[in-house]
Amino acid sequence: MRKDVTAGPSILFLCLGNICRSPLAEGAARAAFDAAGIAAILDSAGTGDWHVGRPPDPRAQAEARRRGVDIGGLRARQLRRDDFYRFDLILAADHENLRGAKAIAPGDATARLRLMLDLVPGRAGASVTDPYYGDEDGFAETWDDVSAVAAALVSEARG
Repeated sequence: MRKDVTAGPSILFLCLGNICRSPLAEGAARAAFDAAGIAAILDSAGTGDWHVGRPPDPRAQAEARRRGVDIGGLRARQLRRDDFYRFDLILAADHENLRGAKAIAPGDATARLRLMLDLVPGRAGASVTDPYYGDEDGFAETWDDVSAVAAALVSEARG
């Protein structure tokens, strides 16, 4: 299934389990694109399958709510081969997930693969911190990172 070229950019955010970093990135991007009035196809996935069908971590949901964004309706899913055709850009939270995506990418994939923070000046090559094993402060730091990514994506979409 190919994306609708009239719908604006199509971006998939990728982390390990799709319950912390990538749903926060999806939520931040949805809010940023909506605020800018720019249409976009946005989704998130994980390279692993441990949490498929589950909502984001309650701490991720709480942090998003503190920032005025509801991600409670999102459900974890695993990265699929067809994602490499459905999306223009797949943004991985860290090097491990970037390698995982590259390992399953079809040879004729149309999606570009990058690290999320490659889009943020001065942060290229850095990973979005995984807050899963920490406390709530880690989720605030992750939100700040993915919000910077979302702002960069909107700026790029504006041309």
